[in-house]
Amino acid sequence: MPPPRKQGRGWKWIGLLLLLISVISIGLLVAVILSKPSRHSPHGSVMSRTAAELEEIVLKDAETQNQIAVVSIEGVISGSFNPSINRTQVDFLRDQLDRAAAEGVKAVILKVDSPGGEVLASDEMYLILQAFQKVHSIPVIASMGSLAASGGYYVSAPCRWIVVNELTMTGSIGVIFHSYNYRGLMDKVGIRPDITKSGRLKDMMSGEKLPEDELPEERRIMQGLINESYAKFKSVIREGRRRASELNKKEKIEGGRNLSVNWQDFADGRILSGNQALEIGLVDEIGNFEVAVDRALNLAGIKEAKLVEYQASPRFGGLLSLLSQARAPSVKLDLGLPLQSALPQGRLYFMSAVHLH
Repeated sequence: MPPPRKQGRGWKWIGLLLLLISVISIGLLVAVILSKPSRHSPHGSVMSRTAAELEEIVLKDAETQNQIAVVSIEGVISGSFNPSINRTQVDFLRDQLDRAAAEGVKAVILKVDSPGGEVLASDEMYLILQAFQKVHSIPVIASMGSLAASGGYYVSAPCRWIVVNELTMTGSIGVIFHSYNYRGLMDKVGIRPDITKSGRLKDMMSGEKLPEDELPEERRIMQGLINESYAKFKSVIREGRRRASELNKKEKIEGGRNLSVNWQDFADGRILSGNQALEIGLVDEIGNFEVAVDRALNLAGIKEAKLVEYQASPRFGGLLSLLSQARAPSVKLDLGLPLQSALPQGRLYFMSAVHLH
């Protein structure tokens, strides 16, 4: 009797190949769907593709077609790509405001709960908020949470009205460059740097340098950069508060505050309470989120509105990014410093030193 024939494994390989083809096809189909061009909103405006992808969530319903959009800025302000929203914080803010304008909202409430962050990202957000109000004539009302300090105040400055809780930590107006000098630690373990450079200042502010090797120009150049950003910070405050005051007078809106004559005395990096910020004119009103909603209704000239927000929907590319990050090996240099900053070093920040860690 002949031995039984062994079943070939060819069918298994064919099955795996078909499965792989199916997965790739589905991925390409999803990518095509998500890459559709911009679409028209019900109000006739054109939304960008990324703005159209956002999912509208009703936070508070009302028997009216009027809408107020709630846009949040939370955590450290950064210009880095965020896989959870499949874009940067700056782009996410732009997309939310584009969507709000296209949907014809009556006002925007900017919920800020942030210690600040990168100078460039904060400034880009400021420019987006400033342009949005000028182009669309839609008021933006800032509602400060537990913390709206430094860069958190910077992005609030262009808003038409600023509402702050009396216990909010705000202010911290200033710029900081933070780094570590770990040369002493390197010497203890017998490690010495070997540097070849093109110019005498190419390694300026390096943490590997002995303090006595630091050139006088290094500190002077860095201080110049900081002073320039600090001057921009103060000009943003002056311009934002001036424009808000002029609009309030034009529309006969009472209650708004003007900057006090001595407000710059408090722009030395100190943290301010909500009451202190109100006293020197950095904010307009003491209250919580509900007060901000009432103010938004008032500035928009309406009696009621739905509260909506726009959330980022999961995307195929974002999921792949999260998976690749989860599997990617990382190397971390532990210098034995318990307060070692988790933020990228060598950048200018609108943040207090406490929140850099």
